[in-house]
Amino acid sequence: MSGPITPDEIDAVIHERVRLGIVSALAVAAEMAFNDLKAALALTDGNLSAHARTLEDAGYIEIEKSFQGRRPLTTMRLTRKGRAAFQRYLGTLKRVIEQGTQAREKEDRR
Repeated sequence: MSGPITPDEIDAVIHERVRLGIVSALAVAAEMAFNDLKAALALTDGNLSAHARTLEDAGYIEIEKSFQGRRPLTTMRLTRKGRAAFQRYLGTLKRVIEQGTQAREKEDRR
């Protein structure tokens, strides 16, 4: 069993609740339109924009602005770096769960 998980092992960019929701949604979709993501996560425009900017600054998502007809369309997609970071994050959570399970089983044997 490895040592306990330290805070530095948890990706702070992804770990925040809204950003975790964004990354999780983009992990299962090739890309999502801003409005679809906003509706799926029940966020305001400003909240989604701010958190998406943080993820974009970290290199975890790409944001593309275009037009669909005459209407602006903003889409987001997870980058290769973002997908790898999300997989590491999930691996860290798995270790937390495994350590908790092992501790509980050890306690149950007493």
